[in-house]
Amino acid sequence: QVQLVESGGGLVQPGDSLRLACAASGRTFTSTTMGWFRQAPGKEREIVAAITWTSDTTFYAAAVKGRFTISRDNAKNSLYLQMNSLKPEDTAVYYCAATYSVRLITRSSEYNYWGQGTQVTVSS
Repeated sequence: QVQLVESGGGLVQPGDSLRLACAASGRTFTSTTMGWFRQAPGKEREIVAAITWTSDTTFYAAAVKGRFTISRDNAKNSLYLQMNSLKPEDTAVYYCAATYSVRLITRSSEYNYWGQGTQVTVSS
């Protein structure tokens, strides 16, 4: 089993930045593809960004491309999401997810391990 714990959420104003972190523990972190998902009230969970084990391939949802950056530090078993120029529509619970794969995975159904989520609220 892989345990994932997110941190870094909070209440910010439009235009502000936040950096989310996800710490992994338990079974080896090696060869995992990881992703960030979000779920807003009344909406389905959606992919935000994903990254392969070697960080050579990334994916960003159209709504966040150019504003968010996903990264990972395998030595620290950690995943990050740098969020800049935040908008009210970015308000959601953000989840970290992992799965053992060398491919880039963007579908939530293919992720096996999930964190508990961290709330991000963007409001003036």
